[in-house]
Amino acid sequence: MPTWLQAGLWGLLSGGALVLGAAVGFSFRLPKRVVAGVMAFGAGVLISALSFELVLEAYKQAGAGPTALGFAAGAVIYSAANWGVARLGAKRRKRSEGQPPAGDDASGGAAGIALGALIDGIPESMAIGLTMLAGGGVSTATVAAIFVSNIPEGLSSAAGMKKAGRPAGFVFGLWSAIAVISGLAALAGYAVFGGLSAEAQAATTALAAGAILAMLMDTMIPEAFEGVHDHSGLIAATGFLCAFALSVLGG
Repeated sequence: MPTWLQAGLWGLLSGGALVLGAAVGFSFRLPKRVVAGVMAFGAGVLISALSFELVLEAYKQAGAGPTALGFAAGAVIYSAANWGVARLGAKRRKRSEGQPPAGDDASGGAAGIALGALIDGIPESMAIGLTMLAGGGVSTATVAAIFVSNIPEGLSSAAGMKKAGRPAGFVFGLWSAIAVISGLAALAGYAVFGGLSAEAQAATTALAAGAILAMLMDTMIPEAFEGVHDHSGLIAATGFLCAFALSVLGG
């Protein structure tokens, strides 16, 4: 199987966790503390993955300059995009509570949620393809981290959408589309950036990491802290250690 196709399939697999999480969140009424706890764990997992699988590897590949530049650019680009979709009604898109009702500017809110889910998922999926550039093999730790973190994202958002009155067709159509786009983004991460210089590849990898960290701070961590408060740090630390162990075993 061509490596570019493998990258796309791994991205589709990790994106499919969004649909899995959405199915749980839409079908079952889970306590807010459970949703927030899973979100905190997923945040810790992603922080580990972006630290050891993305930023560290970018630094090893091209040094501090391209890594820092790419990381900062990713954070700025994501933050600007997130500000834009927040104005469309998607500021609380990952919250299990507090989303605007479907009748409150429904078209704008739906568009914002869709765009928000898109900008959240693309950097993660691109990271999968980018990690395959060095040796052609996928980073198991990165795929696992993104898969684990996507479950609470889909779960929390779907629960909030259901409470806001969004129909099942919208919820599952949205997350299924994002899962497919995740596969395409992972494919692009490998195929499009494979021909670039080592410095450009490292900067792009760091860019994905910067965007992921900005996403965590803007969306996932607030939901986690709101639900479990003082326990969120301990749960996130547990997720970090689990992902770190996977990185060490995978390396």
